[in-house]
Amino acid sequence: MNRIEERVILSQSSAECDSIEPITTTALVYDFPATATKQSNRFAYHFAKRVMDILCSAIALVLLSPLFLLVAIMIKLDSKGPVFFKQVRVGKDEKRFTMYKFRSMFIDAEARLKDLQDLNERDGPVFKIHNDPRVTKVGNFIRKTCIDELPQLINILKGDMCIVGPRPPLPNEVEQYAPYHMGRLSVTQGLTCYWQISDRDMTFDEWVESDIRYINERSLPLDIKIIFKTMLVVFRQLGAK
Repeated sequence: MNRIEERVILSQSSAECDSIEPITTTALVYDFPATATKQSNRFAYHFAKRVMDILCSAIALVLLSPLFLLVAIMIKLDSKGPVFFKQVRVGKDEKRFTMYKFRSMFIDAEARLKDLQDLNERDGPVFKIHNDPRVTKVGNFIRKTCIDELPQLINILKGDMCIVGPRPPLPNEVEQYAPYHMGRLSVTQGLTCYWQISDRDMTFDEWVESDIRYINERSLPLDIKIIFKTMLVVFRQLGAK
């Protein structure tokens, strides 16, 4: 650029600047601390949540070990097959992991699933029917009392899951997800969430909406509140037996 061009540009810039109000940098300066604070709060939440998950799952596994032994004996006496049921589930960011449960069905349950698809009482990719013929007598009890989910404390201790978060779906369910549904996989999947403490007859889209709401609202006080409400639901079911 030669000196003539430089003078032209500078003169134009000076003229333009006279008609433009000065730019204040207050908003820009304010944004950086706000963003840093938000990131700091989010890190503190995740750290505290992980510490709580480790402590609670470790203590629960020790305290509930007699119950684990009793349930294991009941399962072995009730039907043939292993005590634990292992299944591949999809976690945060679509990462797959092996989830543990107490076996509540007969060992040929997976093979019989295709014959029951027409009886599915759920909408969306989830399968569920009342009085599922694949469920054993002991399985019916431990399902209604949520005892079958207790081995997932091992998943929580390992870091595959957390105590509070959306329930981990099956790979074939995720394959049927719409883009909106994928939002529930943006966080670590959990043992309990809004769905477990509310109306379980909600539609699949309502279920996803409740998970997205939790993701947007999540905090340590909310997690503790959901844990206590889940315990109340379980005790209420036990009292009804």
